[in-house]
Amino acid sequence: MRKKRQKRFTVRGRTALASAKAAAWASRKTGRGAGAMIGGLIALKVDKSIMAQLGRDRKSVLITGTNGKSTTTRMAAAALAKLDSVATQQDGANMDAGIVAALTAHRDAPLAAIEVDELHLPHVADELSPAAMVLLNLSRDQLDRVGEINMIERKLREGLQRHPDAVIVANCDDILVTSAAYDNPNVVWVAAGSGWALDSVSCPRSGEPIVRDGEHWYSTGADFKRPTPDWRIDDNNLYGPNGLVLPMKLGLPGKANRGNAAQAVAAAVAMGVLAADAVKGVESVSEIAGRYSTIQVGDHHSVRMLLAKNPAGWQEALSMVDHDASGLVIAVNGQVPDGEDLSWLWDVHFEHFHGVQVVASGERGTDLAVRLTYADVDHTLVADPMKAILTCPPGKVEVLANYTAFRDLNTALAKGARNG
Repeated sequence: MRKKRQKRFTVRGRTALASAKAAAWASRKTGRGAGAMIGGLIALKVDKSIMAQLGRDRKSVLITGTNGKSTTTRMAAAALAKLDSVATQQDGANMDAGIVAALTAHRDAPLAAIEVDELHLPHVADELSPAAMVLLNLSRDQLDRVGEINMIERKLREGLQRHPDAVIVANCDDILVTSAAYDNPNVVWVAAGSGWALDSVSCPRSGEPIVRDGEHWYSTGADFKRPTPDWRIDDNNLYGPNGLVLPMKLGLPGKANRGNAAQAVAAAVAMGVLAADAVKGVESVSEIAGRYSTIQVGDHHSVRMLLAKNPAGWQEALSMVDHDASGLVIAVNGQVPDGEDLSWLWDVHFEHFHGVQVVASGERGTDLAVRLTYADVDHTLVADPMKAILTCPPGKVEVLANYTAFRDLNTALAKGARNG
């Protein structure tokens, strides 16, 4: 078996992997990090085809979308683990170097569940020839990096059409996702829900208005309408093909996560997992890199961490906030990974937080405070999120943060736990 696996790699590919291993070792020894990312970068520098070589002889599913990629990937990996070992990212690194690092770390795993940035999906699919691809949702996100959302939809549509044999698991409640997958011959449609409709008021194919009628929608300018779903959910059950009904109780909150779970199950079933086993897998997931976790801060505050990165994600995360909590800390940074343009704050509906003690925080806390003022939300401004937590009354504190604010606060909380 070892000899067979060795044949997957060219001489240059083996050199790339050896170089990556050495770079990762050096990174760990010098205290610069775990070394996985630098290893992936070095491997790609040595051999640009290393991702394709790592993908050979694996059955892979790629997961993409604006929101929910990490959660759905973790769920898909847990479901696929009912069959065999699975290569996957643990840290959400969803561009080329992170994908190479994940595949390298699990070189012998016959299965892979890989999170992929929307812009990278077409060429990653070309490299890995996946058995399945999961399309969650598409909405505005970091316009200074990603660009207009209709451009992303067109690029995904073109990329998917190069893989007619792959199973496309697509959210038929999201109009842009539906458009991207609509022409493929092998689509599994999932009614995963879509709480954000502001980016799809017009048809991505004709530019004419979209008409919504309850859960159904259709274009007035093209032969384009909501497909009949193969899978759907309610608050208690997952419904699948041929009358399948399975109870599904998740360890993660929110309607969006039920939709994520449905798509993870559908993808796992398409790859050979029994539906009941797939549901057990997704039910086992209760925390994603600190998201949804509860941490004790000092003697008086129990902190639950929520992450949001764009208007659609913020709207969903805000719906999860416990209005009976002692306080709500909203932390916003504007670093490159967050997107430096924070004009999207004006698309988020903060108005329904009357009666909750709100603290604006983060490097761009002043921008947030202005938005909260216009939303007529009483708040205070404390730039340091850790200090902001401590200003809240004793009890449960909800923390909602964007990417780098979440990351940095998690680090500070972990350091405090080690020193405590």
